[in-house]
Amino acid sequence: MYPSPIAKSPPLLRRLYLILLPIVLLLWLLPLLAVLMTSFRSIADINAGNYWGWPSEFRGWENYREIFISTPMLRYLGNTLLIVVPSVIGCIAVASLAGFALAKYKFPGQLALFAMFIAGNFVPFQILMIPVRDLTIRLGIYDSTFGLIIFHIAFQTGFCTLFLRNFIVLLPNSLIEAARVEGASEWIIFSRIILPLIRPALAAVAVLVFTFVWNDFFWSLILVQSDKVRPITAGLNALKGQWLASWQLISSASLVAALPPVLLFFFMQKHFVSGLTLGANKG
Repeated sequence: MYPSPIAKSPPLLRRLYLILLPIVLLLWLLPLLAVLMTSFRSIADINAGNYWGWPSEFRGWENYREIFISTPMLRYLGNTLLIVVPSVIGCIAVASLAGFALAKYKFPGQLALFAMFIAGNFVPFQILMIPVRDLTIRLGIYDSTFGLIIFHIAFQTGFCTLFLRNFIVLLPNSLIEAARVEGASEWIIFSRIILPLIRPALAAVAVLVFTFVWNDFFWSLILVQSDKVRPITAGLNALKGQWLASWQLISSASLVAALPPVLLFFFMQKHFVSGLTLGANKG
């Protein structure tokens, strides 16, 4: 059912694996290496057509300093944090409550409601472009941080609810029944029993939602049009001029924009992995 470990494979397959692994890894990292090298180049080096060769001069410090001085990079980063942090908190708050209700309560329409959460994850978000844009304009939240926060919470809650509900349903009902016998309210049960037990799952959801919202480009382009609100992904696109694109600055800004999700993943890697594997060995 599962692939056998490479150590148990025949010697020929192990040698082939050792040969192909660095080649595939190099091909996968090649675009990232190209962006990294471009961030160190000068504009003259790029205009001369030196895209893949060694830079004629290294301007790493100058390029990275210029993106914070000559471009609204700090504003884009600040806008992104103002959007991402409330979105993550809102998604976790709503999804944990909904997941608890769907996992531990019996009520009419429970299955239909759960099916709606599942079905919402299969809707292509591109078909929502015009309705969502028109809705934000009618509500007066178009081109605003609040509009993006509300949209991301609404769009990510379905996946988060499905994710957390599957963890909460594994918790024994005897814990909840014992708390009720002791007179604990439903809010006490949720906040002091359920949430601590699903802490790894909450960490995994937080990392996923943070990455999804931080890397969002489509909705940042559709629902935002001014630099006052524009997040980092749409801001990178705005760095391209009408007649000339400073690719060394765009490459430097791209690496700066990619750094926070990468750092968050490495800091939360232990909790992320434990959250994804929680309950995998049950029974």
